[in-house]
Amino acid sequence: MPTFISLKAGAFALAEDPFTAVADDQPVPPGDVIISLTRFQAEGEALMGEGRAVGVRLESHEEVEALAYDLPQLAVVALAFPKFGDGRAYSYARLLRERFEFKGEVRAVGDVLREQAGFMVRCGFDAFEPADGSSVEDWERATQRFRHVYQRSVDGRPPAFVERGG
Repeated sequence: MPTFISLKAGAFALAEDPFTAVADDQPVPPGDVIISLTRFQAEGEALMGEGRAVGVRLESHEEVEALAYDLPQLAVVALAFPKFGDGRAYSYARLLRERFEFKGEVRAVGDVLREQAGFMVRCGFDAFEPADGSSVEDWERATQRFRHVYQRSVDGRPPAFVERGG
């Protein structure tokens, strides 16, 4: 079971993951699940009708807009990083938070490294499955590494030019 770090009220914590990630070729177990977009489109309505919380794993080549209609019913959108250099999930997280006003959990899965923590938080991620074995303390330090930011984002931190009064 991967490490699961949650961010609530500005504090990182090691957490018990209430969701089971289910591959397309596996049977769906009882309880709350995270499934692929393809499986969600085929079985999502029935699964949610059973009264369980459902999350969708979105791969980097899939469009976040495919979930727009269903977002109010989803508990989690897990955005996959196939490799650390693929930044599409950052854009998807920001779209989920700003354009679609998604209030559920936005989770980073895949090749997730602590060096990315600050950028992920700024874009709207609030749950992480680190691939590098990093701890909660590592994530806290990584998000506090830089005092100044240079553009606005979903985290509400003022950019450096605003701090200077410009």
